[in-house]
Amino acid sequence: MPQIVVLPHVELCPEGAVLEVEAGTTVCDALLANHIEIEHACEKSCACTTCHVIVREGFNALKDAEDDEEDLLDKAWGLEPTSRLSCQARVPADTDLVVEIPKYSINHAKENH
Repeated sequence: MPQIVVLPHVELCPEGAVLEVEAGTTVCDALLANHIEIEHACEKSCACTTCHVIVREGFNALKDAEDDEEDLLDKAWGLEPTSRLSCQARVPADTDLVVEIPKYSINHAKENH
């Protein structure tokens, strides 16, 4: 079973984590199922950037991002060449992933309150 290694994040996962996940699961669903409360303001419908992650290892094993995801990623805070929306990136069957949750996200709903 593939693993996702989550690098430490001050608020969401201070110690980091190693998650055993089913292949085909989205990174977002895997994080949420393991009590890592990554933001997902659009309810995982590929309509925002709040679930943005940076894939530090295993990026090339992911299926390519669709145009909608690419367009949204252009607006993400801290965009890097290996950035993905975690609601769209599915865990491959034969490759472990190392992901970093950026320090900030752009969440308009949260910013307005």
